[in-house]
Amino acid sequence: MTDTPSLPPPGHLKVTVTYLEMTARPVRRQRPHPHERLSLLRAENCTLSFYRYLYDTVGEEWLWWFRRALPATELRTILADTRVEIYVAHVAGVPAGYVELDRRTPGCCEIQYLGLVPEFIGMRIGPWLLDWAIEAAWNGAGVEKVTVNTCDLDHPRALMTYQKAGFHPVRQEVRFDPDPRLAGLIRRDAAPHITLPDQPLLAPGKTRTE
Repeated sequence: MTDTPSLPPPGHLKVTVTYLEMTARPVRRQRPHPHERLSLLRAENCTLSFYRYLYDTVGEEWLWWFRRALPATELRTILADTRVEIYVAHVAGVPAGYVELDRRTPGCCEIQYLGLVPEFIGMRIGPWLLDWAIEAAWNGAGVEKVTVNTCDLDHPRALMTYQKAGFHPVRQEVRFDPDPRLAGLIRRDAAPHITLPDQPLLAPGKTRTE
């Protein structure tokens, strides 16, 4: 068994991922409604283009890249699965963020993605949406645990927020991900708070398959 290298290969970022879970339904908190014109709707039969708008807009600043790289046919299959639920928060009719619940693993509901459109960060919508997502996750039939993960590229308060909501860490892993800005998946000037690697990728990155 060899130790994990301390330095990422050229064009990659070192990412620490924390996996968390909740094995009992928490006492519901009566968090004040954060905005008088906030509504939440399920995106039924979510189209590929609308999903990509949500994922790309919410995740760009945190370098969410996996679903950008996923071939369209595979992403459409996920979106068509009735066990995958996408709920979109709106403020005065404008998409403000979304949460994706994944019930494909028996007995488990994963909060797969949760985030806000940049213009709506700081309006207390995020904690409200997380509380709603936890309640909705537990409302599914046969749910024995709710899981979520975050990494050190996400919002700096993400891990603390999940723990305050009742999740507890169960494991961590360190991995080296290709920087999606160098791979052409995300514009190069995105996420300026995350330093670009000094060296380019060894091989050209794949662009999104349409």
